[in-house]
Amino acid sequence: MSFSSFGVLLKRGNGGGPETFSSVAEVKDIKPYKLKAETKETTHHGSPGGWRTFKATLIDGGECTFKINFDPDDVTHSFATGLAADLINRQQRNYQIVLPDTSNSTYQFAALVTQFDPDGPVEGILETDVTLKITGPVQEVS
Repeated sequence: MSFSSFGVLLKRGNGGGPETFSSVAEVKDIKPYKLKAETKETTHHGSPGGWRTFKATLIDGGECTFKINFDPDDVTHSFATGLAADLINRQQRNYQIVLPDTSNSTYQFAALVTQFDPDGPVEGILETDVTLKITGPVQEVS
């Protein structure tokens, strides 16, 4: 069964205990994560039929990339308290992706903001491309 992706939420943790998550404002298109297993070749002289063989080693959560309608005054965007501040301060945070399915499936990961790239076209609106580098596991929490 498929469902619309409209309504996906990206939530940013406050680092408190217990931690609370606030939705990042005005998120547009989003690629939540890209799971990838690194591999090492294990081919040897006795490999069946002379085919290369591999073993999976480390798993990488990749990056979460998204575009926002940039509002410098919004607390989740600003250079004082938001995503831009996290990049400048090299602040790792927990994030959640909440899907708009019937059970609101939620995935959590820790990440660093590695790109905050505003764009101000003459005919358009102020937008920003943001990249989060995931560090550690991506886990389903609900």
